[in-house]
Amino acid sequence: MQAETAPRQAQRTPRRKTANIARRRQYVAAYALSMPFMATFILMVAVPLGYAGYLSLFKKQLIGGISFVGMDNYARALTDPSFLSGVGRMALFLVIQVPVMLGLSLLFALILDSGMLRLQKFIRLGVFLPYAIPSVIATLMWGYLYGKDFGPFAQLAKSLGLPAPDFLAGGNVLFSIMNIVTWGFVGHNMIVMYAALRSIPAELYEAARVDGASEWRVAWSIKIPAIKGALLLTTIFSVIGSFQLFNEPNLLRVIAPAAIGQDYTPNMYAFQLSFVNQDANYAAAIAFLLGIVIMAVSYGVQLTANRREKAL
Repeated sequence: MQAETAPRQAQRTPRRKTANIARRRQYVAAYALSMPFMATFILMVAVPLGYAGYLSLFKKQLIGGISFVGMDNYARALTDPSFLSGVGRMALFLVIQVPVMLGLSLLFALILDSGMLRLQKFIRLGVFLPYAIPSVIATLMWGYLYGKDFGPFAQLAKSLGLPAPDFLAGGNVLFSIMNIVTWGFVGHNMIVMYAALRSIPAELYEAARVDGASEWRVAWSIKIPAIKGALLLTTIFSVIGSFQLFNEPNLLRVIAPAAIGQDYTPNMYAFQLSFVNQDANYAAAIAFLLGIVIMAVSYGVQLTANRREKAL
């Protein structure tokens, strides 16, 4: 028995060595492939964030130069009406614009997935095309359409003897910006949802239709629950984008300075502080607080979605 066991152990030892060598090669390959991303992340994200956090702890004064102030910049930001009003304005933007945008994206995705439309590729491209237009160009285009003196809506109203609508007035400009963002991002979110819908097995639809379910019932009971991951992903990205709004109000401020101030959004306020007022330390604190707000809201959205899923 001992004579038979020895050759078996001798055979197992080379196999284990070969397996260990293969495993080490896999680890080396995995680390080698992930190193470019890690290096880019450290250089482009971690280091700038660390430096911004370092700047936020100091204050530049006319007398005494740069001095360490600890959390004073953060305490100042929490009582700054410009920062708080910008965050509140973006919260309102989030509550109104994001549900409308995601609702339209879901509607278009469901219609395309149903297969009831002709020229589906052309329609899908037409809905997605606004996302391919840079936000700067889109804002300039909509700024022309919104123009009270030269825009086509104003010209049409004047031809009918009606007063020209002022889309860029103080009470209307936020909704005008919502329209621009919605127009630009409906197609992007639709593609994400449509791709998720196409991954659902067709057998589920066939079984539901055999049981007598209508297209509306199939969409509500099968399709929408099956793409909860895509809906959550687009919601979180929309939350981040809402609080980071910059291009649209910054460009419209040129033609509507009375309605859009330099602190209209938190990002605009941080830009004003850093590059105009030369107060990079306070701007860094504003940016960090904005990041905390974004993380808190995103976590709240994800936590709410998880609780609803567990409840079901």
